[in-house]
Amino acid sequence: MICIPTEIPKEICEIDDELKAIYHSSDTVCIWVFKTREERNRFMDQTVGMTKKEREEYYARHHLE
Repeated sequence: MICIPTEIPKEICEIDDELKAIYHSSDTVCIWVFKTREERNRFMDQTVGMTKKEREEYYARHHLE
């Protein structure tokens, strides 16, 4: 396990972990938040192998209102 200390906003910490998907690269950590566990799991399944940019675009098309 690798832990990188940082300050995460309280609002993010209060969201159920099963509603979050976390992605990281060498210089970025992204946290996507979903309404249901099923949405989160579908996002994970359908974005396997995508780049950060592709995942951001997918999220914007399918999960933003």
